[in-house]
Amino acid sequence: MYATDPLKLYQLGAPLHELLAAEKHWRALMQVRLIRYDEDQDGTFGVLLVDGRPFCSVLEPMDKGNAVNISCIPAGEYVCGIVDSPRFGRTFEVKDVPGRSHILFHAGNVVEDTHGCLLLGEYEGKLHGDRAVLNSGNTFRRFLAACVGLTEYRLEILEAV
Repeated sequence: MYATDPLKLYQLGAPLHELLAAEKHWRALMQVRLIRYDEDQDGTFGVLLVDGRPFCSVLEPMDKGNAVNISCIPAGEYVCGIVDSPRFGRTFEVKDVPGRSHILFHAGNVVEDTHGCLLLGEYEGKLHGDRAVLNSGNTFRRFLAACVGLTEYRLEILEAV
């Protein structure tokens, strides 16, 4: 059986070109899943899992029937592709959401910051009395670092409630 885990290949003494190929293959298989667990006037809250492990908290707008700029996106499977946003810089866009475009992963704290996008934060808390995701800038940078080398990945969105 051929090992594709870069760490295992390294431990076996594989040459550099095999390590790089395995790393590229391994990264292409990155699994990203958003599990939504709560919704109220402050937004839709969830946890983002990367390769099955909790990575961060996520804040989206409330479900308003997939309305542009004011609703979370419908649960389902999507492809996310790398883009250069004029406002947020390099990030990932959720593609092929019916009737929607420019749905980005980016930093922000409260539902007013979302504009229909997904805000990443280290944890959920309160900001000026509103539920929020906090330490968002650092968390977003950490997410981009985890995606280095990727041009796209699959996102699965599930409702826990």
